[in-house]
Amino acid sequence: MYTRLLGIAMVLLMGCQDEDTQYAPMEGMVYCAEANPVSFNPQVTTTGSTIDLIAKQLYNRLLRIDPITGEFIPELATSWEISDDGTEVTFNLREDVKFHTTRYFTPSRNFNADDVVFTFSRLFDVYNPYHFVGEASYPYFQSVGLDQLIRNIRKDSPYQVTFELFNPESSFLANLATDFAVITSQEYAMTLMANEQMDLFDQLPVGTGPFVYREYQRDRLIRYYSHPEYWEHQVNLDQLVFDITPNGTTRIAKLLTKECDVTPHPSATQSSVLRQRDDIELEQQDNLNVGYWAFNTERVPFNNPQVRRALAHAINVDKIMQAVYYGQGVKAASMLPPISWAYEQQSNLPQYDPEKAREMLSAAGYENGFDMTIWAMPVSRIYNPNARKMAELMQSDLRAIGVNVRIVEYEWNTFLQRVGEHRHDSVLLGWAADTPDPDNFFSPLLSCAATYSGKNPANWCNPEFDMLLTQALDTTEQAQRQQFYHQAQQMIAKQLPLFPLAHGKRSQARDSQVKGISLSPFGGISLAHASKKP
Repeated sequence: MYTRLLGIAMVLLMGCQDEDTQYAPMEGMVYCAEANPVSFNPQVTTTGSTIDLIAKQLYNRLLRIDPITGEFIPELATSWEISDDGTEVTFNLREDVKFHTTRYFTPSRNFNADDVVFTFSRLFDVYNPYHFVGEASYPYFQSVGLDQLIRNIRKDSPYQVTFELFNPESSFLANLATDFAVITSQEYAMTLMANEQMDLFDQLPVGTGPFVYREYQRDRLIRYYSHPEYWEHQVNLDQLVFDITPNGTTRIAKLLTKECDVTPHPSATQSSVLRQRDDIELEQQDNLNVGYWAFNTERVPFNNPQVRRALAHAINVDKIMQAVYYGQGVKAASMLPPISWAYEQQSNLPQYDPEKAREMLSAAGYENGFDMTIWAMPVSRIYNPNARKMAELMQSDLRAIGVNVRIVEYEWNTFLQRVGEHRHDSVLLGWAADTPDPDNFFSPLLSCAATYSGKNPANWCNPEFDMLLTQALDTTEQAQRQQFYHQAQQMIAKQLPLFPLAHGKRSQARDSQVKGISLSPFGGISLAHASKKP
């Protein structure tokens, strides 16, 4: 029976029709989403569009960060204690937390310490049976070095675990509070293993979060039902549907015709129309993010910092701010946004100067220019609302200095895969932070570890830069950490593996009947408290 149900679920995952394909007559909400999910397990991806769909809807973490105060708040852990030398962190766990009951799995026990040990040992322990399942890549954890930091996870009792670390690290708790550090079910994993179906673990999810997975039809929808035994509170919605709609104009049209209740990232021109509607609420929030132009620094001529600076000098960023962001972002003066506590304005970032760009290219041996590609992401994100338009503006600017640009686009998940394989010359991408900790900008994007995991779009590994990050993590004194991060920002501005362009504002439009969805300055969206009142 169990195998038969898993087979049914797998058919749904492949996009075939199910008896509940049409929206069921239940109290629910439809969220227009911009892309298909890469996976249904946040451990194995850093894609923001995927994290929005799954992390806070299906799962919980040990702890989270208050978006206003920045303080750590208990979630599946009720409390924690750090040893005097900082190398042991002990968590006391919440009891009576139920895992999801689905059509393909029925749990026989509640959440406990075994689930925490299994979840995190998968990341670094080659003897964990799931370590090599799937692509065997845990990009966020590898890029921040968490897999190298944890020496052991000790089960002290059924509801207490201790993380033994090789050394203390100031961002350890913050990393456990990210949307990637969700807790999965050991019992579900072992059941799949007994049935020789381990590859389903990251695609047919089982968590403890407010919603339970029901079905996924590629390019169409994802459907969740409410978790009737959710530990934290009663879930208001009977079902939650994500309508996969890549085109931003179509998303807004669906909102206006009541096919969708909520949509993210409306453009500035769309926002001006939406503000005139009494039945639509438009919200905007400052956000920890950065949109950038990354160069593949292992390719000629982008391995030359002089060439990278010349190209950056050719770009009219002010024009991009007017034509792409329309007042919904600020021009970047550093990798970090101004609202970060470690922010320092970088006076040596290249400014628009085509003549200087031509001189620098000539000095580097490219007086006749060259051909190159700019890869433009096909979805609208907080940090870049329209990468195609941005690429076209840059194409025009670069043509003026003799550089011929071909713009490359792919479907979103294919795009990310190929960027991870470093097939690009340059790419327009960005990063929305998962915690207020500044390391969340640097290690996941530009560390050597991020290069090895395929998540460093600049393909840039600089041991001196990595040492600055290590020194910042080795101290808990914020003033000292700030100095190391200032040096890191200066190095980025000097070496320019990527050119920071803008910091966008997070925005969403929703039907005025929808309540309980607040925008956070970091991390993905949560629909746990969402409701829809007639």
